[in-house]
Amino acid sequence: MNPMLNIAIRAARKAGNIIAKSYEHLDGIQTSSKGNNDFVTNVDKAAEAAIIETIRASYPDHTIIAEESGALEGKDKDTQWVIDPLDGTTNFIKGFPHFSVSIAIRVKGRTEVGVVYDPIKNELFTAVRGQGAKLNELRLRVAEKRDLQGCIVATGFPFKQQKLMPSQFAMMTSLAESAADFRRTGSAALDLCYVAAGRVDAYFEMGLKPWDIAAGEFIAREAGALACDFNGGHSFLKDGHIVVATPRVVKEMLTKIQPHFNE
Repeated sequence: MNPMLNIAIRAARKAGNIIAKSYEHLDGIQTSSKGNNDFVTNVDKAAEAAIIETIRASYPDHTIIAEESGALEGKDKDTQWVIDPLDGTTNFIKGFPHFSVSIAIRVKGRTEVGVVYDPIKNELFTAVRGQGAKLNELRLRVAEKRDLQGCIVATGFPFKQQKLMPSQFAMMTSLAESAADFRRTGSAALDLCYVAAGRVDAYFEMGLKPWDIAAGEFIAREAGALACDFNGGHSFLKDGHIVVATPRVVKEMLTKIQPHFNE
């Protein structure tokens, strides 16, 4: 096994254990607001600390970019661990059992390893560059869709950036002309892994952060999907707008999304 993948899995499971144990006692969760519709709990922070400790034990010089701690620069700035300790915090707070731990490892600006762990279902999604994607030990492949007709499309609403909401609904209206249905589950990392697993056919969202999607989009790509920004480029980790599906479906989605996108 890739040694960095091994450490990423270890870190994700440690964080997952903290989250799962806390989920059994939600009345003891301490919650605070970071901004508009943006929450953090003591569990997010504890899970993140466990991940950082695990990474530092094996790779003390690597740089870590974490949702709660920000950028923790190491001597090795070329190797970055991009982590979201609890993707789907609002679901967690409400007792909705759909959230995940997300860890991506990027070397010289290119993602090499991705891990997303759902501690409630005990589902571990992993990928290593050029080696495909897996759910536990099962090899993943995206659903073979030739066009948008009949597709199940996952998305998320940009509640943290209210100005994007009109565009969101306009895009969904346009996509609904062909798509069969939408799914909005509250964890971008899992949405992307569900594309990889064929549980949904496509995914798009606006206003995301790198730690929301870095691992998941890589896992989806290693399973055969195409990931791009709303202009068909590769700036989604920077601008936070992403479309993921098979290449033909992405092309059709972009034609429906672009007229309603005014950044």
